Amino acid sequence: MDDETKEKIRKLALQNALDHGKTQDKIVLAKVLGQESHLRAHVKEIMPIISEIVASVNKMSASQIRKEVEQNFADLLEEKPKHEEQQGLPPLEGAEHGKVITRFPPEPNGYPHIGHAKAAIIDEEYARMYGGKLILRFDDTNPEAERLEYYAAIKVGLDWLGVRYDVVKNTSDDIEILYKKGKEMLEGGFAYVCTCKQETISANRREMKACKCSLGEQVQNFDRWEKMFSKYKQGDAIVRFRGDMKSENTVMRDPVMFRIIETKHPLLGDKYRVYPSYDFAVAIEDSIDGVTHAFRTKEYELRNELYYSILEALKMRKPKVIEFSRLGFEGMPVSKRILRPLIEEGKVSGYDDPRLPTLEALRRRGIRPDAIRKFVLSLGFTKADTQAPFETLESFNRKIVDGESIRLHMIKNPKVIDVSGLPKTITMHNHPTKDLGTRIVELGQSLLVEEDDLARAKPEDTIRFMGLGNIKITRNDSTLEGQYTGDDLRQDIPKIHWLSENTAQRLKILVPSILFHGEEFNENSLEELNVFTEPYYNQLKEGAEIQFVRFGYCRKDSQLQAIYTHK
Repeated sequence: MDDETKEKIRKLALQNALDHGKTQDKIVLAKVLGQESHLRAHVKEIMPIISEIVASVNKMSASQIRKEVEQNFADLLEEKPKHEEQQGLPPLEGAEHGKVITRFPPEPNGYPHIGHAKAAIIDEEYARMYGGKLILRFDDTNPEAERLEYYAAIKVGLDWLGVRYDVVKNTSDDIEILYKKGKEMLEGGFAYVCTCKQETISANRREMKACKCSLGEQVQNFDRWEKMFSKYKQGDAIVRFRGDMKSENTVMRDPVMFRIIETKHPLLGDKYRVYPSYDFAVAIEDSIDGVTHAFRTKEYELRNELYYSILEALKMRKPKVIEFSRLGFEGMPVSKRILRPLIEEGKVSGYDDPRLPTLEALRRRGIRPDAIRKFVLSLGFTKADTQAPFETLESFNRKIVDGESIRLHMIKNPKVIDVSGLPKTITMHNHPTKDLGTRIVELGQSLLVEEDDLARAKPEDTIRFMGLGNIKITRNDSTLEGQYTGDDLRQDIPKIHWLSENTAQRLKILVPSILFHGEEFNENSLEELNVFTEPYYNQLKEGAEIQFVRFGYCRKDSQLQAIYTHK
């Protein structure tokens, strides 16, 4: 690695340490790759150097860090505008530079998808815009749906996106605090323990009738509260907020605050059996975590009244709640209710199936994280739910991958043409305009072409074989023959791609398309093409981005398989 790149890495490490006291390998790596995209293929080589630099910076005192920055990277100390707006993001109401705290609170009940990406990117962009902090907080108070696998998948997805969080925590870390606040609600008369059957509770809510349990004495509530931790079974009792059963906002009709769940928690095991609801936990956690601006999707808008009512009852600090629209793609649902059955029934191969809108699937398909960020920010900040065509994301991705994609030839429906006068080898450029190197192509007498490309060619016609030269057709009946006539460029003849038959490699290309037409699953949403390509494909690393000439962009999935990204 050259000294200039090492200097950039040190500058980024110092900048992060200057802002946050310490720095981290992954954060510096993400910054480096964001600025020096050509290093993405050399992560294994640069990571030890990053670790060494990060370790040395973390040993320095704050004054030593500042001194080195002043001497070598004074531009880092230039005062930044207090409201440096990002594309599509308006200023935050009541925001003070250096004091903004946002949070991304996913539930670890599935793999992250494009909707999570939007939320995390907005949370991070605002935190950075105002020199603040981002908290990654796992909302893990429903052990029936949560698994360790999903905690890890969310972190992997965020790291891939380049989302940098300053604090990581779990709501379950604070369960004793949440119990304390729940008891305060009971003591203040703002909540009660309900032992009614679920059918009765639902009927009362529909009919706006007060629950008989809400009329009980406080001593009864405390007795029932204690029994929730020992005697009652799941479904026997819940803690309900004392709202307004006559409210037009159904959320306020005495919603659940705590319930019994007897399933083992992925982190806590069977230590606890009483868990707070999302509505209760999110309000308390946002307040105690110091969150200043709590972003959540529009579907939660009616729950704001409950959010603020809980904090008002407990006399706790109130963050500013801001709603934004959900994000999905047309024909690619993000709902776990839809995705899980597809996986369980074998209609898709898993959460990384390239037809899905999960981050794992988008990565495998060849969509770049920087394209996702630009796409999200381009949508603006609105409350109108967004069902974007996938082509919009493709357009951002195409601009990024075009300059980094090796150009290779690939033949789908091969036809052999015997050509006389061919050279033994030629050198082909890996990219028409960028310096991505060259490759030596060995030639025999026979070439493979697309059947349709020469179907109408007549003897004496001249065809341009891209990268090779001009070939005059001498025979086209049951046998196809031609004669190499040199490499003079001519604009008046058709151009086709080709392969040398004796070195052509077999390859399967998966071509994903729209998963649903309305509510109907598209059984033909994944096409498998059996094709031939150049042997140079075998030299590319897994994950390499390729443009198969006259076909489209693909990502190398394995030695035997590639996945179509887009045109």
